[in-house]
Amino acid sequence: MWECESESVTGREYATGVLTSLNRTGVMTEGFEQRGKSWFVATDIPSDFTVQIGDISFHLHKYPLVSRSGKLNRFVYESREMELNKVVIDDLPGGAEAFELAAKFCYGVAVDLTATNISGLRCAAEYLEMTEDLEEGNLIFKTEAFLSYVVLSSWRDSIVVLKSCENLSPWAENLQIVRRCSESIAWKACANPKGIRWHYTGKPPRSVSSPKWNENKESSPSRVPPPDWWFEDVSILRIDHFVRVITAIKVKGMRHELIGAVIMHYASKWLPGGSGSVVSGPDESSFNGGAAGNWKGGLHMIVSGPGVDEDGTGLHTKDQRQIVESLISIIPPQKDSVSCSFMLRLLRMAGVLKVAPALTTELEKRVGMQLEQATLADLMIPCCNKNETLYDVDLLQRLLEHFLVQEQSESRGSSPGRSSSFSETAQRGMNPNAKMRVARLVDSYLTEVSRDRNLSLTKFQVLAEALPESARTSDDGLYRAVDSYLKAHPNLTEHERKRLCRVMDCQKLSIDACMHVAQNERLPLRVVVQVLFAELVKVSNSLANSSMKDGGESQYQPLISNRKSLLEGTPQSFQEGWAAAKKDINNLKFELETVKTKYLELQNELETLQRQGDSSTIRPKRSSAWNIGWMKIGKTSKAPENRGGAGEQGENMEQQTKKAPRRWRNSVS
Repeated sequence: MWECESESVTGREYATGVLTSLNRTGVMTEGFEQRGKSWFVATDIPSDFTVQIGDISFHLHKYPLVSRSGKLNRFVYESREMELNKVVIDDLPGGAEAFELAAKFCYGVAVDLTATNISGLRCAAEYLEMTEDLEEGNLIFKTEAFLSYVVLSSWRDSIVVLKSCENLSPWAENLQIVRRCSESIAWKACANPKGIRWHYTGKPPRSVSSPKWNENKESSPSRVPPPDWWFEDVSILRIDHFVRVITAIKVKGMRHELIGAVIMHYASKWLPGGSGSVVSGPDESSFNGGAAGNWKGGLHMIVSGPGVDEDGTGLHTKDQRQIVESLISIIPPQKDSVSCSFMLRLLRMAGVLKVAPALTTELEKRVGMQLEQATLADLMIPCCNKNETLYDVDLLQRLLEHFLVQEQSESRGSSPGRSSSFSETAQRGMNPNAKMRVARLVDSYLTEVSRDRNLSLTKFQVLAEALPESARTSDDGLYRAVDSYLKAHPNLTEHERKRLCRVMDCQKLSIDACMHVAQNERLPLRVVVQVLFAELVKVSNSLANSSMKDGGESQYQPLISNRKSLLEGTPQSFQEGWAAAKKDINNLKFELETVKTKYLELQNELETLQRQGDSSTIRPKRSSAWNIGWMKIGKTSKAPENRGGAGEQGENMEQQTKKAPRRWRNSVS
């Protein structure tokens, strides 16, 4: 017996859910009997009319059917066959289950109406034309009254009826069942949570965002349901019905944060990679009518998990595309309605599923509005074209363009095409950290994608220069990306390496980065000189500033104040332009090469002297030419008469000098 959660005064006569009609057919029966795939009326009168619904046969009598069904009446009396005793119906909404209930009603057998069978029976009654013109209180009138007074007043029953309408298109749409159930759900979802007294499923206990509550008991007055109490129930709906419900909720004035939250909750259940597994709901017996008499109303079915078909093979690509396109279309226009990570996940799926370009472009604009909230993992979206780069670099380029356009429009205090409050616009426009976060994100992204051999220099350079110079306070991240690109592309020409290094600002490198640059053999020499010169400028400026603070006249003046002056000026004259600077750079290159050559010569000389020193320690000790010379001088001063001996020693010294000629060290100067 039906037990509704709430009743209206005018609908109490339908609250029992037992549908009967007066038996004026003259055929007394105790019910129907099923034998295999055939149904028979439990009566002594033999059957004279058969109705075939799919592979199910109903052996009935003409008069009870034609007296209440206009369609069957025409089949019998307008047929060319004199004795028509069989009708085949293949397009009956609700199928054999709905026709069984309609046939029982024609025979006056009591029928249990439930939220699971009412929609199918209502559509079948419309198809069979069981109107008031044939008999007062016919099936259309009674099923319509049950829908209006019982189903639409209940939260759970509205959900179940809307779920059962999935296989009744277009009849359920034409009879306004979908619209009325969607409106009923929307009104209840927008109701004050303090006044909720009906059953609801609520989120599973494992959810962190919502507290645990009893899913099978009514909400007590002392426990106020959370704002997301209705998420789990509406998430079991098919995507087109879910869109109808969300559209109705928007009209009622629901907060855009909650609408965005329920959209993300729905996507987590129905799209691949979602966190949901199984949505608890009504059991299958309640849908099949097996336990309709004991069912208390509400949601008790088992619905397939996220991205899973009924056969467990997974949603088809067409179904997934429809879900993604529908979710994109109903995302509220306000900023921060959904997270940036969620939209980037939709973008990833949109590229794989070939979503409509207009929706993809709209989603890219939405991501650009809050690109500073993205993470590096979110942006690593593979490229769908296998012949191009590994990751979709062009996508990030488009996102940056939308981000800059949004920043410019908000800086002017307006956001065309978007409905956002002035406070949000002012807050976003006055936030200088957004560009800095995006710049760090781009530098990290470039470092990752630079390892791709298929990434062209032009794409790397365009992406690196997409943001203005003011977005980066330090170019260390950009230098890291440049160095990684040079490692992965060792075959670049000198011109290409110089072109690549132009994306960096030498004045924005830290001391650690400058030390790495000085030892980096992959960089062009010109870049190394610029970096060292920039460090010299910093030191000069620091000395000048410190001298000015001391109060004295500083002999140090700031050399160059910005990057433009660094490129245009030279150490000799700041007015001669880049031509003089280029000449000085060439001179510095020549001097560096000269110093390098002399350093190599000195190194070779040192190695030679070390080898000689090692060999002298092994040989027997003997007097050198210098010692002999000093001995000669000493003996001459002490014994001038021994000139003969001194002469002999001089001759020995000359012989030793000739045997071991002295190597003279080359002077650096």
